[in-house]
Amino acid sequence: MTLIKQWNDVKHPVIGMLHLPSLPGAPGSQKSLKQIQSDVLRDGELLLEGGVHGLMMENFGDVPFYPGRVPAHTVAYMTTIAAEVKRQFDLPLGINVLRNDGLTALAIAHATGSEYIRVNVLSGARVTDQGILQGIAHDLLRYKSELNSDVKILADVNVKHSAPVGPYPLEDEVEDTIDRALADALVVSGTGTGKSVDQGELTEVRGYAPTTPIFLGSGVSAENIQSFLPTATGFIVGTSLKVDGVSTNPVEVQRVKALMAALES
Repeated sequence: MTLIKQWNDVKHPVIGMLHLPSLPGAPGSQKSLKQIQSDVLRDGELLLEGGVHGLMMENFGDVPFYPGRVPAHTVAYMTTIAAEVKRQFDLPLGINVLRNDGLTALAIAHATGSEYIRVNVLSGARVTDQGILQGIAHDLLRYKSELNSDVKILADVNVKHSAPVGPYPLEDEVEDTIDRALADALVVSGTGTGKSVDQGELTEVRGYAPTTPIFLGSGVSAENIQSFLPTATGFIVGTSLKVDGVSTNPVEVQRVKALMAALES
């Protein structure tokens, strides 16, 4: 596994999610930046104690999401928190700026020394609750070159909470995302947050991308992680690691340890 240097000796990296609550300025905002940062660092500590191999931070609570660029204050808050996460934890960190602000994610990652970003729609176009999201590879890859950045891009295919604008065979989407949009790794998810990946779809994607790292982006738990090992490279896990399996709840360390034990058994 060579996507991230720290994972060279890790067969199946597990990335634990740091779901930010609504940031100041978002409709659901109830906490100060100081309170949010404290909650995030607590979750990070529990994920580290549980044994994950990496972290990923996203503005999960900022519903309804902007379809593209987020406001400057969101960038400032996320950068402040990400910098503190990097200072506190010696784990690779990824950034996802919802719904599809890959340029901001790259800027935050590059500025804070984070290692990777997730982009929901890097190539093609999808119908979502934010409207039609269009691929941003042409801007993102040029921006990455401009910054001379080595931040890796994890790009979704058939991303959750969306549908294709028109007929778009999965084979073509996978090949375009890798060969034309220049993704470093793919993300395959279920239909929504916390929903399990379809094994048939995962196998199909692996067939079209035999050498590209593939991360599962939703629905991974201690109960099903073993079933994905023959096909998946790694896992991005959030909901199943939270108290009562609810995505907005705090991380529960026993759930993290159970997932890691299931992975290693």
